[in-house]
Amino acid sequence: MAKNYDPRMHTAEHILNQTMDRLFACGRCFSAHVNPDKAKCDYHYDRDLTEAEARDVEARVNAVIGDDLPVFAQAMSRTEAEVRFNLERLPEDASEELRIIYIGDYDACPCIGEHVDRTGALGTFRLTTHSFENGVLRLRFKLGKNA
Repeated sequence: MAKNYDPRMHTAEHILNQTMDRLFACGRCFSAHVNPDKAKCDYHYDRDLTEAEARDVEARVNAVIGDDLPVFAQAMSRTEAEVRFNLERLPEDASEELRIIYIGDYDACPCIGEHVDRTGALGTFRLTTHSFENGVLRLRFKLGKNA
């Protein structure tokens, strides 16, 4: 992992991705840059969020964090994963057995990153800014201190 890697921020990215897809059917982010102190996720979408929508996203992510859901990995065959997940970002040399990260029953996706053990360890999620340009909705976020 990169020296600036933060399992808290990465886990929050998973929750944000699922929340965005549930609310706006935009899929998971196609690009992300996650640091210990701040992060950004880019989504293919057709407009910016309203302030009310941004606050709703924030509240929903914080509700998942507050549920203190378990975060765990399970192995799955590539064949099964192809049916359940979008594998476009998967490296071509990925093995036939994939690691799927589950956040309770809220989210599941293939991932090789490090994660916290429970969502309650994330602290408070805050969308700091959001913008839209050329078909890309960019969300920036931070986490408060560990819970």
